[in-house]
Amino acid sequence: MITSWREVEAGITFPEGFATAGVRCGLKTSGEDFALVVSESEATVAGLFTTNKVQGACVRYSRRVVRGGAAQAVVINAGNANTCNGEQGDTDNRTMADWVSRHLHIPPDRVITASTGVIGHLLPMENVRKGVDLAVSKLDSGRDADIGAATAIMTTDTYAKYRAAEVDADGWVAPIRLGGMCKGAGMIAPNMATMLAFVTTDARIPAPLLQEALRRASEASFNRVTVDGDTSTNDMCILMASGMGNGEISRAGDAFEDFVQALTRLCTLLAKELARDGEGATKLVEVRVRGAVSAPAAHAIARTIAESPLVKTALFGNDPNWGRVLMAAGRAGVPFDPDQTSLFIGDIEVFKTGTGMNFDRDAAHDYLTNKEIVLTVDAGMGDFTDTMWTCDYSYDYIKINAEYHT
Repeated sequence: MITSWREVEAGITFPEGFATAGVRCGLKTSGEDFALVVSESEATVAGLFTTNKVQGACVRYSRRVVRGGAAQAVVINAGNANTCNGEQGDTDNRTMADWVSRHLHIPPDRVITASTGVIGHLLPMENVRKGVDLAVSKLDSGRDADIGAATAIMTTDTYAKYRAAEVDADGWVAPIRLGGMCKGAGMIAPNMATMLAFVTTDARIPAPLLQEALRRASEASFNRVTVDGDTSTNDMCILMASGMGNGEISRAGDAFEDFVQALTRLCTLLAKELARDGEGATKLVEVRVRGAVSAPAAHAIARTIAESPLVKTALFGNDPNWGRVLMAAGRAGVPFDPDQTSLFIGDIEVFKTGTGMNFDRDAAHDYLTNKEIVLTVDAGMGDFTDTMWTCDYSYDYIKINAEYHT
């Protein structure tokens, strides 16, 4: 059981043994666009990757590194996905890893690569070389370094996303630190969740357990985020454990379950920021489903509502148009009976067992003007629940994506 949770204003280097840097090398038109995360010693590593059949060179390369169970560095470029570039893309990705490995005097297969940005453009390798040189020279720990790295991995994000916490639990011999950063604002949907996320811990934990912890934590956090229903080509979530703290988890059991719970909590904080900062978003939306006939049914209903363009545009307009929510729930492809269903906008019940309620529409409108809102569907058919995080669709979503390539 977790006995304490202390959040701190920090990120990826809060756990012992990590340093990072965010620099500018000219991959984007402005701002930092290249980041490096380094473990002082070889760390155990876990990773999850996009399920899209179209994959960036970094995904194929990093999946092999993670399979080996150990890594010491992550190199990230923003502004260029290095996807659909054929053999040259794979060669450039390996070269980027090689440059990092030589600087740090570690094997190339201990370097994870990550790329994000426009698809179908070759990496400008002279810029990449400059990025590697600068990042290695500026490696540091602390809040400023954390913010710099979290800023450098952004594309259409409007702010840097990072979190850190020190956690203790009954079954641990010492507190464990967790830190993380992520990026993603568009092309966001479950199926690994569309994003780049990097999480660190100073716990000592073997790679197979670390992989299981990441899988379970991501399923309840990153894989419950959707902005537009599209799954990217470069999705990646990496977890590194330096083992430089005093906490150790060596086997499955209560201590491991507490670690999964703590990791899930940190990942959820990061995941909600992805939805909050969805492209053009004006509000964070939490869709709660309860009373479904099965876990898959609950998830299908929640996801269909969260991805419905008609629901999301109504939310942007602060319109309590509950019919759109019921429409989406009814087309989720799972058992659903409106005659057994209740629907709430915040705490306001707007629909119950087959008919709309005589509710205060002005109050519902005013509630929808908040920056965080909750929609709750009680299907009345079972005991299963699910939650999704999404955002509204504004005029700016179209503008951002219509002009993204140019």
